[in-house]
Amino acid sequence: MPADDRAALRGIVYVLSKGVSWRDVPAERTGCSGMTAWRRLRDWTEAGVWPHLHEVLLAELRATGLLEMDDAAIDGSHIRALKGGLTPDLRRSIGAGRAASTT
Repeated sequence: MPADDRAALRGIVYVLSKGVSWRDVPAERTGCSGMTAWRRLRDWTEAGVWPHLHEVLLAELRATGLLEMDDAAIDGSHIRALKGGLTPDLRRSIGAGRAASTT
């Protein structure tokens, strides 16, 4: 019998919150194995579940007055730049430069 969706979600959340590998998911605590949680994550991602779940969660938080947009932040790595943003050759690296060759 396949694990129920709530058990799979518990397994996924366990991995994301604890930073452990899928094989370290405690089945007795979550109700499913790490492999089952991983497969469900893959299937739900392919089915587009996460963006829909995000919209539903935001709508419910707004309806109950629990969404405080004053505390929100936009992460540019997940937001498409309008008109394509800067071209790659115009970006400056903020990381350390490459070490000089010793050969």
